[in-house]
Amino acid sequence: MEKKVTYFGKFLFNYLLLLIIMLLSEIIFRILSNFSLFEWAFLRIVIGINIVAIMVSLLTSLFKQKVARIITLVFAFLFSLYTFLQIGFVNYLGVYMSFGTSSQFGAVKDYIAEFLAALSWTYYLIFVPVIIAIILLIVFRKKIKIFSFKRKSAFYLIFVAIILILLSLLYGYTVKADFMQNQLQQVSNAELMENPSIPSIAVKEFGTVGYGIIDIKALIFPKKEEEISIEEVIEEKEEIVETDYTRIIDDRAWKTAIENEKNTAFNNLNKYYINRDITDKNEYTGLFEGKNLIIILMESVNDIMINKEFYPNFYKLYTEGWHFSNNYSPRNSCATGNNEMSGMISLYSINDSCTANKYKNNTYFEAIFNLFNNSGYKTSSMHDYTESYYRRSAIHKNMGSSIYYGVQGLKIPYYNTYGNWASDEDFFKKVLTIIDKYDEDTKFMTWLTTVSSHQPYSVSSPYGDLYLNVFKNTKYNLATKRYMSKLKVLDNAIGILVNGLEERGLLDDTVIVLHADHYPYGLAKSNIQSVLGYNVNNDALADKTPLVIYNPKLEAKEYTQYTSYMNLTPTLANLFNLNYDPRLYLGHDVLSNDYESLVVFADGSFKNEHVFYNAGTSKAIYYDDFYKPEDIKKISTKVSLDMKMSTLSIKNNYFSYLSKMLDKYKIVDPEPEPETEFEIPTSSVEVLTTEEKQDE
Repeated sequence: MEKKVTYFGKFLFNYLLLLIIMLLSEIIFRILSNFSLFEWAFLRIVIGINIVAIMVSLLTSLFKQKVARIITLVFAFLFSLYTFLQIGFVNYLGVYMSFGTSSQFGAVKDYIAEFLAALSWTYYLIFVPVIIAIILLIVFRKKIKIFSFKRKSAFYLIFVAIILILLSLLYGYTVKADFMQNQLQQVSNAELMENPSIPSIAVKEFGTVGYGIIDIKALIFPKKEEEISIEEVIEEKEEIVETDYTRIIDDRAWKTAIENEKNTAFNNLNKYYINRDITDKNEYTGLFEGKNLIIILMESVNDIMINKEFYPNFYKLYTEGWHFSNNYSPRNSCATGNNEMSGMISLYSINDSCTANKYKNNTYFEAIFNLFNNSGYKTSSMHDYTESYYRRSAIHKNMGSSIYYGVQGLKIPYYNTYGNWASDEDFFKKVLTIIDKYDEDTKFMTWLTTVSSHQPYSVSSPYGDLYLNVFKNTKYNLATKRYMSKLKVLDNAIGILVNGLEERGLLDDTVIVLHADHYPYGLAKSNIQSVLGYNVNNDALADKTPLVIYNPKLEAKEYTQYTSYMNLTPTLANLFNLNYDPRLYLGHDVLSNDYESLVVFADGSFKNEHVFYNAGTSKAIYYDDFYKPEDIKKISTKVSLDMKMSTLSIKNNYFSYLSKMLDKYKIVDPEPEPETEFEIPTSSVEVLTTEEKQDE
């Protein structure tokens, strides 16, 4: 009888202990994350914490009280650690970690020093409740009395079971209740319970413990991709009035494929893409037609590089070419590989996946390499590091790159030790020697991904220390100076490339595009802010990066529309007058007359000159009165649909399928028969009259 009474005393003690620790940790997390405590979602989270505390306490109370306390405190500590890591991940990578992908853990494992350095001291407050609880239990362990009960154990067991059932039913109700659903939220709470496809929203709505549970559930029992009824979202198109700028595309083969397709998933994608708007040609169409193209994806570059004194080569291209002053490179699970992929195919990467690697065998006939291949260009791609992180030799090949050079193929010095990257200067010198091998009349397109400015910045490294003397008189700390030293190597490389092209007489006939994979998230935001002078924590400003299009014959110009790497391929396709279908890209030609200024972030947030909509908080920050809430809802719905269809396209290798279908049903119109030509008689030729013919 004594054991039974003690069991429920232990249960109640452990339950209250765990409840208080978890609740306080969650409150601290939400305050640090700028999530409101005065909204319905927090009520749901409190109910969820109660359910977890009850279930864990029922299990721990099977043990002796000393052991039960230890297990309870270990669980509370693990919960606090998980909560701490979540806020650390979103601060460092821009996304919450998920058990569905190991890539995020690898990114932090390799750069643990930078990860810790980037954390605010306030994040450690999450551990305060569990630390206080441990101290109190140690100091007052002999004075703490366990609750005693006189009733039989069966009564309490039934009582707790009823409470647990009622809380579970109430929790289920909060998930589906309309008044507990944020109307601006992109994905419903019920959908998030099935699949936490947008972790930022799931964390806000269910808390860290709730998100962790449904994330594990989704990993063990993955949800089949939902079928979307495309007919419900297809808007009626206005009748096309053809002009000189109208882009005409023959859809007969595609329509035949739709008529014959039995697979619902493929046909939904078919209908989605074929009903998208065809961007017309414009005054920029063909401006660069026939020129060479070099695209440089700069590692970990942001607006710090816009500095004439320290980075004169980049500054020259930035100020003498076209620069886009509101360009962004939103981070995601695998920011370099995924953003590189998105730049090449203009599809959104999958939020909780290292998409470039996971789907490396997908093929994309509409990728930027294939567009230039079809126009007779010699295409290539190069990166001055190994395939330790991304399988570019397969990824780029399947996008049409005729040849991929990794660091071994380039035959330049490199290091396998952490932090010692290859030199971008050696890289670009090698690029010039490869170009030298092309025939004089060869038009080339190449994609270069740099590495020298990669983290770490908190420890000594060859290129991090190389130019420290250049920044010795600045007010910046050592980590920032090391980062800026690495940027100096990249700037030198840009100078080598530009001067090399000019010496070869190729510069006038070559377009150079520079953009970044992501901002230097290995550097604390406070350090970045000390250089830039504006608060990078506000409205996703941390993800702001340069975009430059340069040719010496261009007139310098600033473009202020909001852009990202998603717009790269369709914009260049139009500038080079390539044969492409604008509907196959979820980005748009930024120079088109109907371009909607907008940048979309990995979690479905978006921003332009009028508004910043934060998908994680489901709140909009208005910069003027251009939009109303219903406009935000409309944009948010479209963004959500585009991201879902992008995910389905990648998971189903849709563009490989579409390429085969367009070839299968291709309609070749017969060439018109040539008109019969009659020889006109001349004076030297005898012409017979009708009567004379009859006499003959």
